[in-house]
Amino acid sequence: MKKKLFFSVLAISVIFTACKKDKIDTLGGMQSPMGEVGETISSSWGSIAGVSSIAAEVVTLEDGVSSFSGTAEITNNTIKNILLNHPQTTVNGDNVTITDIEFRITSEGIESVNGLEPGIIVKYDSNVGDTYTINGGKTRTVTAKSTDNDYYWGGMDIKVMQIEENTNKFGVKKTIYYANHRFGLVGIEFTFDDNSTAKFPVYSSTEND
Repeated sequence: MKKKLFFSVLAISVIFTACKKDKIDTLGGMQSPMGEVGETISSSWGSIAGVSSIAAEVVTLEDGVSSFSGTAEITNNTIKNILLNHPQTTVNGDNVTITDIEFRITSEGIESVNGLEPGIIVKYDSNVGDTYTINGGKTRTVTAKSTDNDYYWGGMDIKVMQIEENTNKFGVKKTIYYANHRFGLVGIEFTFDDNSTAKFPVYSSTEND
């Protein structure tokens, strides 16, 4: 059942080209298996918003920071043009390769280091209304937290936290992250400037203990 993985972020994550971190919130906790070398990531088998065949892998783990590299097939010209502006991305026709997307992934949560805006994406013990300060003084906000198994994912219903970021960058108005304490990031949804949306499930090859 599980081709579970940590980040369908592969091709779309780089919509948010990141700078070096300012003083922002950071994570504690023990190293998660989902950040160890060999961890793999995938998304839907089919095409979503012209993006398909998403596959990524942790290639290095240094000082608690996991570096992902991956590929995707993208026929959506808007998304493809956004990615062309990212220095870590190579576009060859519809084939996109990305390297050095970095996260800190621990038992406490997930933190972006490079690729998304640097800063905490989720802390599993957070409550609705909690905010995380990210690069440039922006915030991500916990807007929902399940009390029941009400989110369908990977053939089952699970509890999730929902974290929103008003991205307002490179054609993306808003980003919503869906996370679970056991399975990590399980979904990511983008709202574009034209109000169209694209939601990607995220599956990891490992999970938290």
